[in-house]
Amino acid sequence: MSSPSSRYRVFSDEQWQRIERLLPTNVGRRGHPFGEHRRVVEGIAYRYRAGIPWRDLPRDVFGPWQTVWKRHRRYAGDGTWDRVLAALLTDADAAGQIDWTVSVDATINRAHQHATNTTRPEQDTGAVSNYKNLPLVDAEPAGHGIGRSRDGLTTKIHHAVDGKGRPLAIVITGGQRNDGAVLEQVLADIRVPRRGRGRPRTRPDAVLADKAYAAGITRRMLQRRGIKVVIPLKSDQIAARKRKGSKGGRPPALDRQMYRERNVVERSFALIKQWRGLATRYDKLAITYRAAVVLSACIVWNRLLEDTP
Repeated sequence: MSSPSSRYRVFSDEQWQRIERLLPTNVGRRGHPFGEHRRVVEGIAYRYRAGIPWRDLPRDVFGPWQTVWKRHRRYAGDGTWDRVLAALLTDADAAGQIDWTVSVDATINRAHQHATNTTRPEQDTGAVSNYKNLPLVDAEPAGHGIGRSRDGLTTKIHHAVDGKGRPLAIVITGGQRNDGAVLEQVLADIRVPRRGRGRPRTRPDAVLADKAYAAGITRRMLQRRGIKVVIPLKSDQIAARKRKGSKGGRPPALDRQMYRERNVVERSFALIKQWRGLATRYDKLAITYRAAVVLSACIVWNRLLEDTP
């Protein structure tokens, strides 16, 4: 079978060559070696772009839908897309393309009824990330990253992006999870390996966030790590300081000029939600939904590297 026509493709030939060398081949393991890599990966991307059921994938274009689904499930469980993203980030870092002024935020997506017909505890708020750089096969939380918020059954994508709005870390939780409570895990998910010797870079120069992250414990955590804090105070925090008078202490400084750049994380969510299968969650498993978000991040960085001289 040949690769899909341009109507169905998200990878150019150059982009695919960069991705293909990073994918597992299954050679030397039980079962047949993986075949038709490009068709299958393009099928995974198309399914999430179009937001269609797996069974509705065009067989004449992508082959059997079962093959596409099983490959996606396997890649989600063994952390394949996290390794691909790490390799792309390494290339981008070596080319000086990562802006380490990091913005963080979260967006809520409705969970479709096909994603919610599972048995789960109502209050489970487990998060899914790959901050330990380990296989995710046992990382599926009991609640499958689905929670009950004002919008009903929802999933929340927590994002950290560089200064140009390109994804560095992705964490999935239930929609009711507090943004600030997940920040430490989101930052722990940032891991950019170096070429040659040296530890992976994990510390941003600055973190930009909205008032949902304004808690004192969050500021202290960032300051301990030597990260510049660009987070405005909540109105009730300002009022509490004023009531205390001189005992309230000096309010933390806010670099307003730098804070104006926080909108890049909102633009990154707008880009993610162009894929219908990400704007609405249809996946029963949190690890497969997160894997698709990571795949979309890989495509963003891959396109950047294609344009880099």
